Amino acid sequence: MERYKLICFPIILALIFIPQGCSSVRNSQMEEDESPLAEMLRNDSVAKRFQESARQETTAVDSAIELSEKYVALTDEASLLRQQNEDLVIRNQLFDDQVKALEKQLKQTQKELAEANEILIEMRLELNNWKSDVLGFREEMRDAETAQLEALLKILHVLGGEIRTESAQGNTIGSADTAVASLGNSG
Repeated sequence: MERYKLICFPIILALIFIPQGCSSVRNSQMEEDESPLAEMLRNDSVAKRFQESARQETTAVDSAIELSEKYVALTDEASLLRQQNEDLVIRNQLFDDQVKALEKQLKQTQKELAEANEILIEMRLELNNWKSDVLGFREEMRDAETAQLEALLKILHVLGGEIRTESAQGNTIGSADTAVASLGNSG
């Protein structure tokens, strides 16, 4: 193990110092190539760096205070939004429950409406059948009533009632009623 360390240590040192040696050669060549103007600019930029860092120290404190204030404001806003989100989730759940209940009611109502429509159609058919039966027998009923009135007139005549001819000639129910009424008045 020690032998391994003895071999690896010089290799690691060589790897570390070789790139630094190349950069130091390169830096010395660059220094020789630089003009006095470049050196002056570099000195000015170095001076500006120190001036900016002095300014940044005061603004760094201010910006830290500003950022902490923004953080507090954003934290408050985040908690408010979180609360609003929870409220909306609760409202959404209530609406979902309400929708489910209303869907059940709607299905029940549609079922009842369909049954009511079937009953209404059935009743309409029965009504139409009844109307056709009643209207179909209306003429027969008139004939039967006329026959009854004629029989009553004959009975009244046999019993001695006076019959006026103008009222007895009508075949309608109204004229027969008038004839019966006139017979009743004379007797």
